[in-house]
Amino acid sequence: MIKKIIALMMMVMMSFSIITSIPAAHAEEKSAETIYQERLALYKDMEAITQVPWYWLAGVDTYEKGLRRARKDRDSADGVINIYFSPKEWAGPLNPDLNSDNPSAIALFDGIGLDGNGNGKASLKEDADVLYTFANYLSDYGYDDDNIQIGLWEYYHRDQAVNIITGHARIYKKYGRIDLDDEHAFPVPLNYNYSYRSTWGDSRGWGGRRIHEGTDIFADYRTPVRATSYGIVELKGWNKFGGWRLGIRDLSNTYHYYAHLSGFEDEIETGDIVAPGDVIGYVGSSGYGKPGTEGKFPPHLHYGMYRDNGYSEWSFDPYPSLKSWEQRERSN
Repeated sequence: MIKKIIALMMMVMMSFSIITSIPAAHAEEKSAETIYQERLALYKDMEAITQVPWYWLAGVDTYEKGLRRARKDRDSADGVINIYFSPKEWAGPLNPDLNSDNPSAIALFDGIGLDGNGNGKASLKEDADVLYTFANYLSDYGYDDDNIQIGLWEYYHRDQAVNIITGHARIYKKYGRIDLDDEHAFPVPLNYNYSYRSTWGDSRGWGGRRIHEGTDIFADYRTPVRATSYGIVELKGWNKFGGWRLGIRDLSNTYHYYAHLSGFEDEIETGDIVAPGDVIGYVGSSGYGKPGTEGKFPPHLHYGMYRDNGYSEWSFDPYPSLKSWEQRERSN
């Protein structure tokens, strides 16, 4: 009861703050800086109301942003918050008006939608309402990391979703800001000798007929290999195809795969947070055999990218991203 009274008082106060702007302009009409500022302000406002740490809300929102990008059944967000609720989920499955923004009617039909800015409406088109609804859901489980993770599992019913969101939250907590997803680095330093071309989809024969799911960047042995994005090291070890390899999950839910390394950077371990340009390993020719096998092909970095859609992952061509990151880095 006390919690509800506090929440109501905070919502009244918020009615005089930034989040009461009705309805906000479409995100694509705003500058990137403005979008980041508005998002962070909303996360922190909702933390004040629900006690759910802002970086967890940012982690969820970022995960949902990646899902919107990867799936065809979700449109782009209308505002700056990317969390998705279907009209049935929001208004209630038996609600005859799935566009209803009446909180009483939504509650009557067991909808999840709540009024987050105190304007008397619970609208899917209001960023504050959407974010408050999810934050309120998480707050029912608790405010510490373990209970929030339980709440996330109960919502998504997928371990990988919880892991990805947890990684996003850890990154935001460490850096204290959210404008990180546009920063990238080319996988090898530009002052080293290297060459590459688009090789995604080429046929491969060793170990069975398959396609090449990545781009090969040829360079000398022990050329440094760098993280291309902010992310979490999800995987480290040996694979008979990729040799010594690392996997890093970034803030777009994309998994970056680095293979055929000659070795890893000292002390890098699974669970580590990395930033663009951090050295994570070194170019080699490992793979195509038991652990330690090397020299069956020229030294190079196999770089792959895999997109997560909330159900599964699939590879896509990393070459356009590599060219973009290389060109941007050369121009700086």
